[in-house]
Amino acid sequence: MKDSTGDFFKQEDFAEQRRAKRRRRERGRAVLVMLGSLVVMVAVLYITVTICVWMDRKMQTNADSVNGSLTDGVNEPAVGSDGSVPGGSIGSAGLDGNGGQLTGSDGSIAENDDDVVDAMTNAKVYSQVELEDQVASAREQAVEAVLESIRAGLSDGESILETLRPLYPDEIVVYSSGKYHFIPINRQLKQNQWQQESLEILESGEYRYLQEGAVISHKGIDVSKYQGKIDWQLVAQDGVEFAFIRVGYRGYGSNGTLVEDDQFDANIKGAIDAGIKVGVYFYSQAITEEEAKEEAELVLNKIAPYQIDCPVVFDVERVTGADGRMNGLSVEERTNLTKIFCEEIANAGYRPMIYYNTEMGVLMLGIEELEEYDKWFAAYSDQFYYPYEYKVWQYSQTGSVQGIQGDVDLNISFEPLWEESTE
Repeated sequence: MKDSTGDFFKQEDFAEQRRAKRRRRERGRAVLVMLGSLVVMVAVLYITVTICVWMDRKMQTNADSVNGSLTDGVNEPAVGSDGSVPGGSIGSAGLDGNGGQLTGSDGSIAENDDDVVDAMTNAKVYSQVELEDQVASAREQAVEAVLESIRAGLSDGESILETLRPLYPDEIVVYSSGKYHFIPINRQLKQNQWQQESLEILESGEYRYLQEGAVISHKGIDVSKYQGKIDWQLVAQDGVEFAFIRVGYRGYGSNGTLVEDDQFDANIKGAIDAGIKVGVYFYSQAITEEEAKEEAELVLNKIAPYQIDCPVVFDVERVTGADGRMNGLSVEERTNLTKIFCEEIANAGYRPMIYYNTEMGVLMLGIEELEEYDKWFAAYSDQFYYPYEYKVWQYSQTGSVQGIQGDVDLNISFEPLWEESTE
């Protein structure tokens, strides 16, 4: 979303130049990160092998105990009235008429105690030298597997982040403030259920989500004054079903001035007249509870004259290329302000929703405290990487739609964001 003051794009260009220089320095650090991941994987594999060896030895010890009790019975067997030895068959190998010796299922006779252990447990027995060879081989295989994964990813043009992520399936890997962060996935939170194989990408770049061969997703966009004058009838003809319209934003300077979007009224009227379901969003830079309530009040006043079928969204983002007012907040403070805005919207009878990206979702918001609210997630990718539940996915900021000049954000919802008519 392009939501800031008038010189936003100039600052972004300058920021991009600085980021390019920084990325060159970060490549060296990225190599260290990959080497660190290699060490971790080797350590995990080593521990796994060690546990397997311990279990193997434990089985051998148990087998020795069983063997001892059996040989006691062989020395002084209990003889039945017919001269037979009770318990003459034990599983597939037991005592037979060969002087109490142990026989295998093929009728062979165990010659010594080691053969007895093998016959009883079918265990693989390793010497110390053989065990060390096994561990060394496992290490080599792990190293080669990790290096091959890294090599393949980078050779295919993937970024360092895209290359690292598959190596850590139980963590969310995100790049922020010049560092790679590895955040454990909280399996207690609601997880998204979207399947990669159900995502369809058209030649136009448009995303659709299928279930049992049928499209269940809904096509949407979000717009602000940056899209200029929009022909909403053409937008509707292009299959757009819903649109989030920006109400306004708070400046990220020290004053934090509230600014209404110049095109809000024209956009919301045009979308409704074209039969498109509408929701709204506000780009926040609130740093106090009073400011969060002030933002909610502005939104409620602006949308009062209109039919709002979709959620009212709190857009919480970290400002790049400038010192954003919210950037310095703690996770707890930012989460609390988000809750306050959503509560104000819900109390007015609307459905609140929260917009954020991966960085914000795992590093800057306490998502566990915001489970009750619907989520609108931004990730410009073709992968369902982010593990937690969300109802709307903003997958592109460079989309193309009839009736709009230039780029526009593209979204899909995985279910209707409005109440379906029963008529």
